[in-house]
Amino acid sequence: MNLDRAVLAFAGVMTLLSVVLTHFVSPWFLLFTAFIGLNMLQAAFTGFCPAALVFKKLGISSGCAFR
Repeated sequence: MNLDRAVLAFAGVMTLLSVVLTHFVSPWFLLFTAFIGLNMLQAAFTGFCPAALVFKKLGISSGCAFR
């Protein structure tokens, strides 16, 4: 698994988790969903992704999107 796939998988898991938490716990977790979406949007334009930095420090090899 490379860094790009790890970041996309993490974003997908966090999005699904926020939907489940919204349904079962509180509608306020929609703010978490919005935060995830905004972070993905800014990463698309700036190339800066905090999750990519963490995964890179964990030793996951770089992909083409996050070098």
